[in-house]
Amino acid sequence: MRCVVTGAAGFIGSHLCERLVRDGHDVVGLDAFIPYYPRPIKEANLAGLKNVPSFRLVELDLRTDSLAEHLKGAEVIFHLAAMAGLLRSWTEFDLYQSCNIVGTQRLLEAARRLPSLKRFVYASTSSVYGRYATGDESMPTRPISPYGVTKLAAEHLCRAYAEIHQLPVIALRYFSVYGPRQRPDMGYHLFINALLRDEPITVFGDGLQVRSNTFVADCVEATVRSCDAIPGETYNVGGGEIASVWDIIHKLEKIIGRKACIHREPARPGDQRATHADTGKLLRHLDWKPQTCLDDGLAQQVDWQIKTFGRS
Repeated sequence: MRCVVTGAAGFIGSHLCERLVRDGHDVVGLDAFIPYYPRPIKEANLAGLKNVPSFRLVELDLRTDSLAEHLKGAEVIFHLAAMAGLLRSWTEFDLYQSCNIVGTQRLLEAARRLPSLKRFVYASTSSVYGRYATGDESMPTRPISPYGVTKLAAEHLCRAYAEIHQLPVIALRYFSVYGPRQRPDMGYHLFINALLRDEPITVFGDGLQVRSNTFVADCVEATVRSCDAIPGETYNVGGGEIASVWDIIHKLEKIIGRKACIHREPARPGDQRATHADTGKLLRHLDWKPQTCLDDGLAQQVDWQIKTFGRS
């Protein structure tokens, strides 16, 4: 099968590309290398695919570059490219709307002209639900950050193209994905980095925010299985184990063997209070359920960060 993965050099995208290649597919990876975090980190994410004949990386920007040539013959498009992160979306909204909305619309417009296309898988987020994401896919969508608004807008674009142009769209709402290659701005990466260097961990608000944690390999498994879903479906992708900020810090202290020094800051605008994914639909439709427990997943992320960035 010929697959296209946008955001191929990112955290989840690079793992997905590796999985697809292992499964015997031909993969075209698209990435703009927008400097949200250092380019060498993204390049390192794809190091294992550098000399793989069935993988080709194309550096292009979905917002401006010609796409048709690189989508030719695609049977599945996995659209993972996006500007992520809550805080920056308040101050850099133009960047978020251009990447998450304009980029998605241009990709959809190109995809609808592909006679070969069997599925268009859009990677959305639990942020579309808003402050409390604690149920199934029928929960109201009430995003409380510009980031969540742009991701929901892109979902609506996907549905418009599905309705008008019969594009075979699947939407996946990822819940708090963690594991090796997690972006350096994400919470668990920051916590681990601080513990390894004996530096303070910043806790925003009361630290009682809870998350439905999804290990990256489980997320990729759900994403691959979505190719067999009926077009038009939306699925929550969550790991099942919920934990507060304090729970995660205590687990990391145990794994690393070092006590955390805590620095407190006010709660951040747009931060979700609680997420707990109901993934029953994914189990019923695609026989998917998470395989990695939180303790094991965190240990794998710690091991990767030590090997990649060292420890003091």
